[in-house]
Amino acid sequence: MINWQWSRFEELSGQEVYSILKARQDVFIVEQDCPYHDADGLDQTSLHLSGWGKDRNDLAAYLAAYLRVIPPSSQSPVVAIGRVITSSSYRGSGLGKEMMRLAVEKALELFPEHDLYLSGQAHLQAFYGAYGFEAEGEIYEEDGIPHIAMYKRV
Repeated sequence: MINWQWSRFEELSGQEVYSILKARQDVFIVEQDCPYHDADGLDQTSLHLSGWGKDRNDLAAYLAAYLRVIPPSSQSPVVAIGRVITSSSYRGSGLGKEMMRLAVEKALELFPEHDLYLSGQAHLQAFYGAYGFEAEGEIYEEDGIPHIAMYKRV
């Protein structure tokens, strides 16, 4: 069973921040072999969705899934969903679908007059499309991986 938790940055414990940063590093930098600056200054203003399960020995909480929702700002009028991760041990379980459903629901609840945006890996267009996101523009390369801008217009 997954325990979903919405948190502002300042509500996260040191251990939770560590688990989130480690998961993002494990997936985006190591697994996908994409060296980039993960600490982009947006975490402090984002809303974080963490899905906590149990580790293999069922002894402690384990970060199974994570994403962040970046509120609209004067620099960007859209709500961005990013850093979408499902840990390798939970892939194929439907956890990513549940997480995206929760993210879209929360983003529309908090910012009902703003479009939603994500920079999705191109091969995941159908996945994000199931939540009302539509690709706009051409496929572009981001950190060596084909991506596409996707929007859910309100």
